[in-house]
Amino acid sequence: MAQLRIALAQVNPTVGDLDGNADLIVEWAARAAAAGAHLAAFPEMMLTGYPVEDLALRGSFVEASRLALERLAARLAGEGLGDLPVVTGHLNRPPVGLVRAGQPSGLPLNAAAWLHRGEVLVRSAKHHLPNYGVFDEYRVFVRGDRLPVVRVHGVDVATAICEDLWQDGGPVSVAGEAGAGLLLVLNASPYERDKDDVRLDLCAARAREAGCALAYVNMVGGQDELVFDGDSIIVGADGSLLARAPQFVEHLLVADLALPAAGPAEPGRTPVDAHDGTTITVDRVELSARPVPAYPVAPQTVAGPLDDLAEIYAALVLGTRDYVRKNGFRSVILGLSGGIDSALVATIASDALGPENVHAVLLPSRYSSEGSVTDAEELVKRQGINARIVPIAGMVDAFEDELDLHGLAAENLQARIRANVWMGLSNEHGHLVLTGGNKSELATGYSTLYGDSAGGFAPIKDVFKSTVWDLARWRDTQAGVDLPFLHPFAQEPIPQAIIGKEPSAELRPGQRDIDSLPDYAVLDPLLADYVERDLGRDALVAAGHDPALADRVIRLVDLAEYKRRQYPPGPKITPKNFGRDRRLPITTRWREGG
Repeated sequence: MAQLRIALAQVNPTVGDLDGNADLIVEWAARAAAAGAHLAAFPEMMLTGYPVEDLALRGSFVEASRLALERLAARLAGEGLGDLPVVTGHLNRPPVGLVRAGQPSGLPLNAAAWLHRGEVLVRSAKHHLPNYGVFDEYRVFVRGDRLPVVRVHGVDVATAICEDLWQDGGPVSVAGEAGAGLLLVLNASPYERDKDDVRLDLCAARAREAGCALAYVNMVGGQDELVFDGDSIIVGADGSLLARAPQFVEHLLVADLALPAAGPAEPGRTPVDAHDGTTITVDRVELSARPVPAYPVAPQTVAGPLDDLAEIYAALVLGTRDYVRKNGFRSVILGLSGGIDSALVATIASDALGPENVHAVLLPSRYSSEGSVTDAEELVKRQGINARIVPIAGMVDAFEDELDLHGLAAENLQARIRANVWMGLSNEHGHLVLTGGNKSELATGYSTLYGDSAGGFAPIKDVFKSTVWDLARWRDTQAGVDLPFLHPFAQEPIPQAIIGKEPSAELRPGQRDIDSLPDYAVLDPLLADYVERDLGRDALVAAGHDPALADRVIRLVDLAEYKRRQYPPGPKITPKNFGRDRRLPITTRWREGG
């Protein structure tokens, strides 16, 4: 057996920041070298950030990535890190000789590169290109057909990229036939609820299939609607868990692996049947031995996964923090109504940015209850956020003096005036406006266009109302708990009076959500089945939902599509969010169930 010390750098790049991302690679490669690693690996598309979307179709950006990679290789060597093999994702383009019929030579590659001693030693590209859910890779990338097998410290290491692990055949199959001792997989795998368990099972199954250990390095951080949770993993050839990184934080996972020693040298390039209808060329390279001082055996770190609510909350905090900071904002503003949704959004913002960077506006109207103001003031006091009261009754009166509005039009006027206040303060002071709508409201259209739907980012956009309450209760139980994504509040940040309050938009006397919507305990499971599982009307009824309620909810969801198209982005936490995942026509005569 041979000994290989591997370092998986679970880090947070920014899309388009080639220089900043290169700085991260150098910084974390230095940490890996200091830990005595024989090999350092970074996530998929690390140099460019992920996903680059249609930036991949700009030749200028592709070329900038290629040049940045060359500079990075030289810089690593110049800073004394050239002897450490570094594997990183980047954006590349195929050589002319690899272009397939009917495809222009400019099409880009979702690529991986080995950097060693100042050079780009070997390049490859993702073989399986996902084209489902949030992924659009088949449209913007060319499929790769090479599998690097690089001999490092006496071990043959094969390299694959993300989706190559999720599909049968391809690099996993070829890695087994090539006799690799380790399959290294670079990933930018977005978070969704319960995905960590699926990933571990997948890694274990693919390791057994390839007959070798598997190291899975994943990105961490937020990018628009996507959140990457890290959770990097190393499993043995038998699928046993050897090491695991914590979720939602940057981390260097270092592990000593006892792996099969590489056999006699083989031909440099060998075509192999990939068992998916394609052929992949195994590209073998041997690195000269790197002199590494003797280090004590690295302890195998196995971080425990977060529980369900902690995981969701961490994703919302990270997604909010990175959206705000990566887009150049330092502070946020939101309307604080005394209700559960705005209370949770304010708390997420405090955890993400610090209470001193959160500004709340209390906007009482003629229909606001006394408790709405006092409860909001109590939350402000507990969290230490900035707040001001701007009564809107006079503003509403001024509009009504000029407009003859009744019913829903009059109700929505109040919501739109509130939005004008916080948008005006946003423009004046440079705050990003946070929107407070939840997934249940978005699904059913229970929001005012250009009113409570106005803003720049929506932290709970993908959170059903029932889960909003669950998260609020969970967050209160964590007061004083030391978790990296929580602010150390001295007491429960959300007053119990807010959590126990019956939800209401307070746009007319005595208004309650339940007057317009079913009870959320009944509504949310139906919405999950219709929106996330795409069940039709008959399937919903077969699943146990009331037929009349199913008809009503289907109509509400379908008619609200135009509102959702105009809603701000927010962190994705479910298998199908409103945004990148779910794309339906606004104009359509199809009605589910006839």
